[in-house]
Amino acid sequence: MEKQVLDACCGAKMFWFDKQYPHALFCDIRDETHTLCDGRVFKISPDSMIDFRHMPHPDEHFNLVVYDPPHLEIAGGKSWQAKKYGKLERASWREDLAKGFNECWRVLKPGGTLIFKWNETQIKLRDVLACFSQRPIFGHTTTHNLKTHWCVFYKPVE
Repeated sequence: MEKQVLDACCGAKMFWFDKQYPHALFCDIRDETHTLCDGRVFKISPDSMIDFRHMPHPDEHFNLVVYDPPHLEIAGGKSWQAKKYGKLERASWREDLAKGFNECWRVLKPGGTLIFKWNETQIKLRDVLACFSQRPIFGHTTTHNLKTHWCVFYKPVE
């Protein structure tokens, strides 16, 4: 079965209701297991190990792309947050996120949707969106202290 949905940096698939969704290709640069500070096992087990900045997928291949990159630039190497969410390089995060977005856009079919998730604990959403070649058409922000944003991009059929 050819996959129609791409999660470009799935991590532990934390927001997926069906972590084995058969139409999705789950990708990440990491394949690792950690025991968190509370004793829970945290497993990152992608279908395919890729770097979201350089994806091997053909142009215009997926109907839906999910882009939930690491959002921390300040985290200790052994911190549970770095293990759970990954970490950006302080010197290159703008370029890395832009490359990732451009790759997600490249593999998205015309008429397809790109879902972008961002937590602005350390880097503001406006600063991230300024790195992207496209603008979201709508989105949703969680309230209070969570600071998580969901943005929807649509690739029109020309």
